[in-house]
Amino acid sequence: MAKLILLLLSGLKLGKVLATIGSMLLSIAVYGSFYGWRFALGFITLLLIHEMGHYIAARQRGLDVSLPTFIPVVGAWIQLKALPHDAETEAYVGLGGPFLGTLAALGFYYAARDTGGNLLLSLAYVGFLLNLFNLIPLSPFDGGRITSVLSPRIWFVGVPVLIALFVYHPSPLLIVMAILALPQLKRAWKYDPQAAENIRYYGVSPVVKFSYTCYYLGLVFFLSLMTYGVHAMLQPVPRG
Repeated sequence: MAKLILLLLSGLKLGKVLATIGSMLLSIAVYGSFYGWRFALGFITLLLIHEMGHYIAARQRGLDVSLPTFIPVVGAWIQLKALPHDAETEAYVGLGGPFLGTLAALGFYYAARDTGGNLLLSLAYVGFLLNLFNLIPLSPFDGGRITSVLSPRIWFVGVPVLIALFVYHPSPLLIVMAILALPQLKRAWKYDPQAAENIRYYGVSPVVKFSYTCYYLGLVFFLSLMTYGVHAMLQPVPRG
C-alpha cells in the first residue's frame, strides 16, 4: 500500500501539486482578510475552475502545461510549456477557461436561487464579471487568444476597451495588463499576413474562424446579460 501511495504521489508531481495548494491557501488568506473567508473560498474556487478549463483544453490538444498558480490580487494562471502549433489551438485553449468558468458561475447562480443566499449570488456575479473581463479582445487576455484566430490585428479593438475600464475604475491590475499587452500590440502592428510563418500559424479555414467568432460573441453576450442581471439582484453582503 505504501508503494502504491508513493507511486501516485510521484505521478501527480507532488511538489507542483503542493505549490498549487499552497498558493491557493495564501490567496484565500489574503482575500479572506478583506472579504471574509467564505467569499474568499468561493472566489478562489471560481479562479481554479477557470484555470482548469485552460488546463484541460491544453491537455486535450497534447500540450505540456503546468497546474494553476495563484498570486493574491493578480489572480491565477497556467504555464504552457509547449506553445500551440496554430492559432486554432491557441483559441481552443483560450476558450477553455471562460467556458468552464462561466459554467462555474452558473452553478453559484442556481445555488443562490435555490437557497436565497446573497453570498452565493455575489460569487455568481464575480464569476460572470471575471470571465467577461477576460474576454477583452487583447492579448494576453483570453479574449485576445480566442480572437487571434481571426487576426492579431483585432487586438487593437481591445485597446479602447482597456482604456475605458481604467477611466471608469482605475486599477493597478489594468496597468499591469496594459504593460503586458504592449509587446503583443507591437507584434500585431508588424503582422504580415503573407509571411510564411504567419500563413502556417494563422492559416485556418473560414469555417473555423466563423465558429470561434460565434463562440466568442455568444459568450460575451451571455456574460454581459448575466453580469448586468445579477448585479441588479444583489444586496449588500455581510462579512463572515
